[in-house]
Amino acid sequence: MIADIPIDTRVELPRCGTWPASVHLFDQDSADAVLAALAAERPLLVRGEPGSGKSQLARAAAQVLGRLFVSTVVHCRSEAQDLQWEYDAVARLGEAQVLAAVRSDLDHRERLDPRRFLIPGPLWWVFNWASAQAQIADFSLCKVKSPATPAGWTPDQGAVLLIDEIDKAEADLPNSLLETLGNGAFPVPWLDEPVGLCPEVPTPLVVITTNEERELPAAFLRRCMVLKLELPTTTDALIACLVKRGGEHYGTHCTEAVRTLVARQLAEDRARARDLGRPAPGQAEYLDLLRALVNARGASEAKQKALFQRIAHFALDKTGARGS
Repeated sequence: MIADIPIDTRVELPRCGTWPASVHLFDQDSADAVLAALAAERPLLVRGEPGSGKSQLARAAAQVLGRLFVSTVVHCRSEAQDLQWEYDAVARLGEAQVLAAVRSDLDHRERLDPRRFLIPGPLWWVFNWASAQAQIADFSLCKVKSPATPAGWTPDQGAVLLIDEIDKAEADLPNSLLETLGNGAFPVPWLDEPVGLCPEVPTPLVVITTNEERELPAAFLRRCMVLKLELPTTTDALIACLVKRGGEHYGTHCTEAVRTLVARQLAEDRARARDLGRPAPGQAEYLDLLRALVNARGASEAKQKALFQRIAHFALDKTGARGS
């Protein structure tokens, strides 16, 4: 059985590695999408404009499910192998040079065993935590650390893997990734057996995000559950949505009147940007501006409103056309 995910309930996200503390609200669609991906044991592809909360969705899912959270960001040179394992050829060359310069009775073949320079990638960690731990403990010379784990977490609780911004990669990465996820295993050179899913632990939830900068292969899309995160399209609904989310983050330090003022200006600038065919501000810019008002002026509504008039265009006006 898969636990239900709380809807419209504040989920506290503690600081995790480089991720700052935050809060998250699941709506019905996002909660259902996570549950569907878990039940079908398929990746969850999350679409949406930048700043819509795609990456945080994965982190929040890990929090409410009590799972390990592992994340990686894709770039234009990423390959599927990078998500599985890395080979530190530079470290091996350095070891060879040391052995050549220093007389030693050590077995050079053992010291230069390629397994000693293998580094588990994020897929390795979420597929088989014990195997990855054994790899870095028994072989690796690269001083690799395991991903940060929640207090009390054990591998049988499972993991969530975030693969962020997959649309930055070439088309062969999504297809190769799909093969790995479908097979539940991948080969690693120099190892006798492939790295595969540990049968004693839940199948990891893999959340993949895209900013829609590049079309993804059809074969890849067919094998994913797909969730599209969108802000409401009507002005009133957009303002109400932003005011509610802003309240979860800054409600004790920022009144509803201030949050509404900022949301109304964002709606206007968003519509103007779209009319001009330019990037539009969204939820991320809204929260950034509230944070600026709270940090700079405390909880004073009057001071926040006055500052807002001076700095709003820095966060919300992406067109440079306000007032023209």
